[in-house]
This record gives sequence, structure tokens and C-alpha cells, in this order.
Amino acid sequence: MPKLQINSLRLHTDFTELAQIGHTANGGISRVALSNEDLEARAWFANQIEEAGFFVRDDEVGNLSGVLPSKAKHAQTLLIGSHLDTVPNGGQYDGAIGVLAGLECMRAISDAGIDLPFHLEVISFTDEEGWWQSFFGSMGLTGTLKSHHINDAQQDNAAFRAALYRAGILVSEVDRAIRPMDDLCGYLELHIEQSARLEQARKNIGVITGVVGRSAYVYTFYGEGTSAATTHVNDRRDALQGAALFITKMHALIAEEYPDGIVNCGNIEVQPGTFNVIPAEARLRVECRHQDRTTLLEIESRLVEMAHTIADTYRLSVKVEEMYKREVAIMDEHLMTLIEGICDEQHLSHQRMVSYAGHDAQILSPFTPTAMIFIPSKDGISHNPREYTEWHDVENGANVLLSTILRLASEKV
Repeated sequence: MPKLQINSLRLHTDFTELAQIGHTANGGISRVALSNEDLEARAWFANQIEEAGFFVRDDEVGNLSGVLPSKAKHAQTLLIGSHLDTVPNGGQYDGAIGVLAGLECMRAISDAGIDLPFHLEVISFTDEEGWWQSFFGSMGLTGTLKSHHINDAQQDNAAFRAALYRAGILVSEVDRAIRPMDDLCGYLELHIEQSARLEQARKNIGVITGVVGRSAYVYTFYGEGTSAATTHVNDRRDALQGAALFITKMHALIAEEYPDGIVNCGNIEVQPGTFNVIPAEARLRVECRHQDRTTLLEIESRLVEMAHTIADTYRLSVKVEEMYKREVAIMDEHLMTLIEGICDEQHLSHQRMVSYAGHDAQILSPFTPTAMIFIPSKDGISHNPREYTEWHDVENGANVLLSTILRLASEKV
């Protein structure tokens, strides 16, 4: 295969145009899944695909693709891409770079007149960020989207179904989005790191070994809601006091015994929620992440034990409910080695690393050879208007992605 490079100006033009959709006053982007802004971005992407001369494909869960077909008989499909949806007031690079770079790779290959031995498909997955249901699109494609994923939406379920309907997605039809996994020969995803490890190590490229396992639980502490004015401190059964101690001890446990792990409590609901009544109920949502499945299970067990110990100490009760669990995802060794070799050829420094953030790649990895290419994030900031990646790093990542596609094509010839 000839050596090619992406057209940086063309890619930057796409990036600039897309960044105007959902643009916020402070420089952020709000394109939450299935919103008007998200639908506008999809329409824009479909137009870019058509203008490039590629076939537009959409499916029953809202995934949107551009396809460069192969002339080879019985050709499989190599997927490349990411997502166009964002968190509220997020950044311009997260997800978008993977989709736009994938499209640019297809254009470069088409412009060169290269017939690949596989169909090349750039895909934007629905709701990677989880405004409604994390990885809705990639789970739909792989057949791992179940009815409870639709019924247990992060937001109001009726609103979720209405948003799906507005986007042309019928709940009764989502199973039709399932792709035969034998039709795929791999999935490649270029993404910003969303952390500062590459920047601190002064490396150009991160070669991802896997995506950490993650689990989320609801911890509900129950006490007694009596008068805050007249109940003596020693007689109180304060649910929030127990919950607050749990959060403090949770972080101390991870820092001291599991430094490679991550825990977070990002939501607390207190009842009755008034200043002069002792909290009768405190409800916490807690997420755990670790790259080793056994260690993740151990952390989960330790936290449950800790919660019950605290509840007993403060004369409370506690209930623990699992919200979801994602298994550790392992990337393909051959693809990792191939990407490392390409980086060496292009004089790009690189390192292997694990991804602590979730990505559609983790949904695809059990079904098809999968790899992720990371590029540096300035100061490690993401999901924020200040999210930034130097353009030369975007160029590097896109060219590594392009070379990986061509190298895989050479292996199949």
C-alpha cells in the first residue's frame, strides 16, 4: 500500500464547522444525545458523507455511518469512529475527533483510488456519553442492548422514549440494529486521552491496552428524621452523618490500598432535606473503576462491608443496590503491536496505557479485534469548555489511524 497522509486543512475545516453546532457562550459544546443539537450534528455528518461520495448508513438505534465499499467478494467491514454527542457544556474534541478523523481517512483512501480488501465504515455511535443510556448505539450494534437498558434510563423514561421517537428510533425495532459479528474484521477508535499522562510523559501517542472495568451502586443510609433542635447529639440517628463518613473512608481506602483504582460519589439525595430536621435518608450513587476484574470485585466488597460497619456504629441501616457493571475490556495484541510499529516509523513517541474512561471500544472488544489510539489532552482537562488538544497531535493521531487501516489492508491482500 502507498504511504498516505490525511488532508489536515480539510479535517480542520470539518472540526471547525462541527464545533458551531451546540456551541455555548463560554466556548463549550452541548450536544447531548438525541437533542436538537445532536440531530443537527447528525444531519451535518450525513451531508459530509454524501459530499465525499460515500454511502450513508443508519440503523435502528440511530448509529450513523459512511461506507467506502470494497470490490472484494465476501469482504468484511473494518469499523472506525467514535461519537458526536457530548456532555452538557463539554468540549470540542471528545468523540468528535475520532469520527472526523475516520471520515478524513476514508476520503484520503478514496482520493488515492485504493480498493481495500474490506469495506471501510466510519461510524458515529448513539449516546456514548450516557445522557440517556451509556453506549446505546454500540450495545445496539453488538446485540448487548436489553430492554432494561431502555427502561432504566438515566433521565425520565418517558422523556427517553419521546427523544428516541423524535430521532426516528422505535423501541420495538432496536434488535434489527444487531450486526453479525462475523461481518466485522475489527474496530479502531482515535480519541483524546482525557487525562494528563501522555502530556506529563511527553509522549505523542497512547496505545491502549484495555478499558477499566466499572461498576455503579446506590447506597441508601436510613436513620430517623426527628427534630434537629430537640434531639440530643448522642440520641441522633443521622443518615447523612453515616453517608458523609462513608464517602470520606471510601476515598481513604482507595488512596491507601488501591492507588490504581478510582471511586467517585457524584450524587447525594437527602430526605426530608430541610435544615431543622435530622436526615432520615441519604442516597448516594457511587462508581468504582479498576483495570483488574478481581481487584474491582474486592473493592466493591470492601465498600459494602464498610457501609454496614458505619451503619451499625451510628444505629442506621443501609441498602446497597447495583446500578450497572462493565467488565474490563482488553484490546487486541496484534493491533497494539502494529500501531506501535507505525508510531516508530513515523518517529512518534508512544506508550502503552489503560483507559480509565469508558468508550464504545469496550463494547466492541469482546466481539471483534479492537484498538484505541490516544492523543494528548492539554492539562488532562475534558468534559469541559477548556478541553484542548494541539492540532499537530490531532494530525499525528489521524495519520497513525490512516496507516493502521492501510497496514491491515496489506495483511489481507
